[in-house]
Amino acid sequence: MKATAAVLRQATEPYLLEDVDLDPPGPGELLVRVVGAGMCHSDVLPRQTGALTPPPVITGHEGAGVVEAVGAGVQRVSVGDHVVLSYDSCGECENCQRGLPPYCDTFVARNMLGRRVDGSTGAYDAQGEGVPARWFGQSSFATYCLATERNAVVVDRDLPLEKLGPLGCGMLTGAGTVLVGMNIGPGASLVVFGAGAVGLAAVMAARVVGASPIIAVDLHQSRLDLASELGATHVIDGSGTGLLRQIRKLTGGGANFSIDTTGNVAVAAKAVGALRTTGHCGLVGLQHEPFVLDPAALLGKTASGIIEGGADPQILIPRLIDLWREGRFPFDRLIETFPLAEINEAEKASLSGAVVKPVLLPPAAG
Repeated sequence: MKATAAVLRQATEPYLLEDVDLDPPGPGELLVRVVGAGMCHSDVLPRQTGALTPPPVITGHEGAGVVEAVGAGVQRVSVGDHVVLSYDSCGECENCQRGLPPYCDTFVARNMLGRRVDGSTGAYDAQGEGVPARWFGQSSFATYCLATERNAVVVDRDLPLEKLGPLGCGMLTGAGTVLVGMNIGPGASLVVFGAGAVGLAAVMAARVVGASPIIAVDLHQSRLDLASELGATHVIDGSGTGLLRQIRKLTGGGANFSIDTTGNVAVAAKAVGALRTTGHCGLVGLQHEPFVLDPAALLGKTASGIIEGGADPQILIPRLIDLWREGRFPFDRLIETFPLAEINEAEKASLSGAVVKPVLLPPAAG
């Protein structure tokens, strides 16, 4: 199958649109015509020094589209199905068998290396060279991509497929951290550090479960305003003074829960400091330097790293869609669409904070 893909050739250079050839779907795989693909900060990882998957690579891991072909052994997904693509997992290791696919033994190999577990890429450029095209089991910044039965969630065909891609990672991570990874309940106090797509998904989910107060911390006033509209009871500019003092006042001594979505170790330390004794901090953002805490910082508290919200996409994505239908999880308010050809403009808008969740729309097939 021929496809047009956004290929990152150099870490410091723009994406290039290129024609590539995709393998036919192998055992357990699907060929998906991409209708929309959200852009997530994880798509920037190949640009970083020491990246597990350095360029060249095709990224994109919040795809949604239509199944065009299936490989041997596929039983749950059929040609013509509309699917949301999420992260991949093996389904066989101990954690997968326990219903914890984000902690799959082969998560890194299946999601972070841009290749199948056997090392093959699945895509080839005009010179016949392999280009890594299994980023989070999909590489959906393209007109077509290869995915797996495990990471494809079948959805109703009456849904706006072009909007659904962000449910596969950013929305799953933020909402899943609240609903699954931390199991926050009614009346619990929560502070969310970072009001990007993940943080705002956490705010919306916290409102669904009746958490209170729900405090959002960010540096962008526009995002704080949006957090207020989506369920935050209080918002705080993180650049101001007395941040922890304000949080303790609003929560009566410290929050029951906090979530760091930024990956900034100084901010993560504040997320721990915002807790009351017995509080739980969920570290969702990926830290790129050592995370050092004062020896007494965790006395009576818990800090845990949470991957993909701790959620099984086959369970949580349909639940989030139901909440969206009910008007209780309006994730589409975060979306701004861009043609796939404008991927570099979309990336700049995402990194600057001008757009919360860019979604790339490949040209229609045919």
